[in-house]
Amino acid sequence: MLELAGIIILGILAQWVAWKFKIPAILPLILIGLLVGPIAAEFITDDGSKWIEPIWNEREGLFPGESLFYFVSLAISIILFEGGLTLKMAEIKNVGPVITKLISIGSIVTFFGAGIAAHYIFGLSWEISFLFSGLIIVTGPTVITPILRNIPLKKDVSAVLKWEGILIDPIGALVAVLVFEFISVDAGGEFTKTALIEFGKIVLFGATFGFTFAHAMNFIINKKWVPHYLLNVFALAAVLGVFVLSDAFAHESGLLAVVVMGMVLGNSKSPYLKDLLYFKESLSVLLISILFILLAANINYSDLLLIYNWKTAILFAIVVFAVRPLGVFLSTQGSKLKLNEKLFISWVGPRGIVAAGIASLFGLKLARNGVAGAEYITPLVFVIVLGTVLLNATTARLFAKLVGVFLTKSGGILIVGASKVSRLIGHYLESNGRHVVLIDSNQNNINKAKELGLEAINTDIYSQTLIDNIELNDVGYLMALTGNSDINKYAINKFGKQFGENGAFRLVSSSEMADKNNSPKEGLFSHTGDFNSLSEVTRKYPSIQEIEIIDKEHLDDLIKTTNKDKDIIPLFIKDNEGELHIISSYNTEITDVEKGYHLVYLGKPLDVEKVETVQSS
Repeated sequence: MLELAGIIILGILAQWVAWKFKIPAILPLILIGLLVGPIAAEFITDDGSKWIEPIWNEREGLFPGESLFYFVSLAISIILFEGGLTLKMAEIKNVGPVITKLISIGSIVTFFGAGIAAHYIFGLSWEISFLFSGLIIVTGPTVITPILRNIPLKKDVSAVLKWEGILIDPIGALVAVLVFEFISVDAGGEFTKTALIEFGKIVLFGATFGFTFAHAMNFIINKKWVPHYLLNVFALAAVLGVFVLSDAFAHESGLLAVVVMGMVLGNSKSPYLKDLLYFKESLSVLLISILFILLAANINYSDLLLIYNWKTAILFAIVVFAVRPLGVFLSTQGSKLKLNEKLFISWVGPRGIVAAGIASLFGLKLARNGVAGAEYITPLVFVIVLGTVLLNATTARLFAKLVGVFLTKSGGILIVGASKVSRLIGHYLESNGRHVVLIDSNQNNINKAKELGLEAINTDIYSQTLIDNIELNDVGYLMALTGNSDINKYAINKFGKQFGENGAFRLVSSSEMADKNNSPKEGLFSHTGDFNSLSEVTRKYPSIQEIEIIDKEHLDDLIKTTNKDKDIIPLFIKDNEGELHIISSYNTEITDVEKGYHLVYLGKPLDVEKVETVQSS
């Protein structure tokens, strides 16, 4: 009982440390696992026992016999299912051919390059070498996301890394399964007819079960045959059931089945998909925490000694500094990516949960079957995982600055709320060269925004999905434009530091608008413009106007005019270089005004003569 409680407590502690220091959680999790496992057994305890013993050794242990394998398999199935859920086919199409090449050409380069290196450096059999290389193909999104979250990058660079991580997980798993089958079917590993048949069964049953049960589950949920409070646990049971059922028909086909199941469900239009995605956040944290500590603790000190030599350093260097860049440069040949962007993508390639989990699973199975060299699989993969995560977590930001892909100015704008007002303002900003992202929980508003060509995300601001979205790295301004003042205030408080480093603004509330002396510092546009007044002006005059400014006095007169007219609301100041500056409800943000500047406003066209009259008086 103490061990089980300890794993959960230590796992959550590691997750907190990762959040606090902005590093991938995998790093402290593996280190904790090694500490309570092989390090404790070798250097701390008197009787040579581990603080946490994953497998029963006749005296102690959490999992008897094959139970640990079963737990690892089930945990990985859930993690892969979650990866499939987040994979939107429409978004993949927009990424471009670079992604396709990275997961095809890049995977082939890694598979053969790392496999050949492992064979000649460690003297491993070709089968074991290629099993190792198949396992390290993957670059997990759960590891990349924390690394890139706080590095402002061009959208296309971060998108390439993000989608490579998502798409390559099942590919790496599938390649590893293929090699594993070649090894295990004929115990020595010749490419036999039997092995090919087994692989065909994996693909057939995995794809069939995943596709069929995804549609069945979608049908059941949409028909409301399952009550809402059972929805999440029903989905969990369904995933585990499909994994086990598919595995019963074709060994190791369950991994493919759950990936396909997740992809089909993730691209369905089920209104309950959001609930499943929220549920997976907490479940993923718990599973990853438990899994990594268990897997790291299960490694023996003798296994670590196998790789405690110069050969490991050479293999790591070849994988990271030769194989990865070669794969990236071959995959990006002919693309619009610049040399510095290719260099950065080459540098960032951390391995994650799938590599470590499947390596432990297959390594332990093959070692128990007496396959020569199988004992190297788990420690070698863990070295690659730990080494790449540590390298990228500590150097990615510095390397981004060094090669010149680090965005020095975060000019993107995140707009909370995708109403007609937001869409109108967002479209104007986008037309003037600003990266704009709209978020809303109303799918209809999101669809209308996308029809205008705007980037829009259907999400709840109370979820953590925005914080983990690496495609928002260039966002430096936050504008809360919803009709709910409490939501606007919450958005500022929660996301102001991350997305509003250059300015976080919200609409004034009705109560604030009624009190002229109560103008909040984050107030947006005009003190006389709350959501209702903006919506009314948009209904009457759905257009954004510009008027040239002569000087600061002229601007002040224009602002006075807009304050007197309910059908005009000032929005931005456009300078001579086309840069847009957000107006606050103080109207004091812009002090230096030159001839040629423009006042950007929402509403009816201004009468120039009347404005000049105001100016002259």
